Amino acid sequence: MNTSVGNTARLIGAGLRALLVLTVLCGVLYPLAVTGVAQALFPDQANGSELHGEDGRVVGSSLIGQSYNLPKKDPADADEAARPDLRWFQPRPSDGLGANSVNTRYSLILSGATNRSADNGAVDGRCTARAERGTLCAQVTGAKEAVVADNSTSSYQVAPEDVPADAVTSSGSGLDPHISPAYAELQVHRVAERNRLDVRQVEKVVAEHTAGRTLGFMGEPRVNVLELNTALAALTTS
Repeated sequence: MNTSVGNTARLIGAGLRALLVLTVLCGVLYPLAVTGVAQALFPDQANGSELHGEDGRVVGSSLIGQSYNLPKKDPADADEAARPDLRWFQPRPSDGLGANSVNTRYSLILSGATNRSADNGAVDGRCTARAERGTLCAQVTGAKEAVVADNSTSSYQVAPEDVPADAVTSSGSGLDPHISPAYAELQVHRVAERNRLDVRQVEKVVAEHTAGRTLGFMGEPRVNVLELNTALAALTTS
């Protein structure tokens, strides 16, 4: 009996010692080492790829998209549809972009794709205005009409066929911070008019914030919307 109790005590002691050692190694020393290396070699990435405005305030992360909407007419109305603030370049459509405590325009509400097929709601194999409400075709058709209406100005008319796919569809995560150069260019005239800027000034800002393919062959050319709008804000206040 005593031998059994002694063996049990030794096993418990060995287990507690192993727990203590592994806790120190994996819960203290390893995280400190990784954090130290990350802060020393990649401080920007380690801190969330934060972007700062002209006043030094954090305006978001370059890795996650954010919305640019007007304040609600009735803050208590949860069902009120968001209205885009057309002074700014708009991101891809998404239900995952909103507000948080650091920046009231920026948050992670949800992440994920619709998982609907490309012909969801199609009529005779095509997405038309007759598509059933709530289907992907209805969303895309409505989004395209809104893009055409929002970005057409007195001197520039957007043609429906010029609306790129990323202007009317969300990304797989719903949190893509980028838009295509084509969608950015489509918004230039509207942004210039709303901010009383010359079109060439806005085109220059877009060109300066257009990134090419990674390593020259991976992915597609892209424009980070948050970086673009941060530069636009600096331009309008200068």
